[in-house]
Amino acid sequence: MKTIDNFNFENKRALIRVDFNVPMDENYNITDPNRIEAAKPTIIKVLEDGGSVILMSHLGRPKGKNVPEMSLGHICSKVSEVLGVEVTFVASSVGEEAENAASNLESGQVLLLENLRFNEEEEKGGKAFAEQLSKLGDIYVNDAFGTAHRAHASTTIVAQFFPENKCFGYLLAKEIEAIDKVMQTGEKPVTAILGGAKVSSKITIIENILDKVDHLIIGGGMTYTFIKAQGGQVGASICEDDKMNLALDILKQAKEKGVEIHIPVDVIAADDFSNTANTKIVDADKIEDGWLGLDAGPRTLENFKEVILKSKTILWNGPIGVFEMESYAKGTIAVGNFIDEATQNGAFSLVGGGDSVAAVKQFGFQDKVSYVSTGGGAMLESLEGKVLPGIAAISQ
Repeated sequence: MKTIDNFNFENKRALIRVDFNVPMDENYNITDPNRIEAAKPTIIKVLEDGGSVILMSHLGRPKGKNVPEMSLGHICSKVSEVLGVEVTFVASSVGEEAENAASNLESGQVLLLENLRFNEEEEKGGKAFAEQLSKLGDIYVNDAFGTAHRAHASTTIVAQFFPENKCFGYLLAKEIEAIDKVMQTGEKPVTAILGGAKVSSKITIIENILDKVDHLIIGGGMTYTFIKAQGGQVGASICEDDKMNLALDILKQAKEKGVEIHIPVDVIAADDFSNTANTKIVDADKIEDGWLGLDAGPRTLENFKEVILKSKTILWNGPIGVFEMESYAKGTIAVGNFIDEATQNGAFSLVGGGDSVAAVKQFGFQDKVSYVSTGGGAMLESLEGKVLPGIAAISQ
């Protein structure tokens, strides 16, 4: 894997694809600068070598049009603040203005290009647009895992114009290593914790990881499809009736491969989908009509704890209950605590995929696990076994 450490950037211009698609309020204040902070080590390495940096990113979905509120000019001062270096902004991403700004850069200077998606050729993977981008730098660095699953001009096609001078930034390299640790080289026992509402959204992940894991913990709404498939009563709980045969097939495959599947034995059931509903602890397969399971129960959490604390490699994708409501967040928090304890005992733990990352941040676990992935869709496609075009473009 060719990383930024394979290059000396002295007197070189690094064209770096970052993911600065950051959330902003109505006054253009950045509400979470995490993605900018995550790219900082890569940028600083280039500057300390004596090179200069051209940053390119998208922001929002302008669909090929110049949408002023999605201009990267709004974030330029924040990028300067995070890097501790003054960043210059240019109101175009290709063409004479961008080329002049890039060629005038001196060592130690940083240039931020305008939103790539103001040009419709970015998302189409336009070769001519990618070639124009390539004129701006000497070495291409991809550090944007969040868009690595898209074959866009700036994430994939541009790499063709740097046959020898292309590499991964620190952030993207870390993402690849973290996924590899879970999927290929992880110390056993390996445990995957999959939560979320639907089995259908996790089928390909489950099928791909059954050959890699020793334990599979099922949580969240998809619990009830597995329970009903085995003849249990799930009341008004979320359930994909058309996926029950699939759930039984997954259980059968797991048994054949020697993978232990752990499904909740008791749940917190409520008489309404609300934070203030009446609740009670019931057996997971004996939920009365009109009641719905919204979180894991105490016996289930004891079972999960035993499995997690024995694990040496842990993947967590998806919450255990409806964590957005305080009454049903206990299961997700408990699992976070178990993973924290296992990690302190030497396990490697990777958290990835939308809601689980949101839960980890909400409950303060981001520094208590080994790695929190920055890419939702890209992370999920990696777990499904897909080769991401942004990664393949550097590796080839």
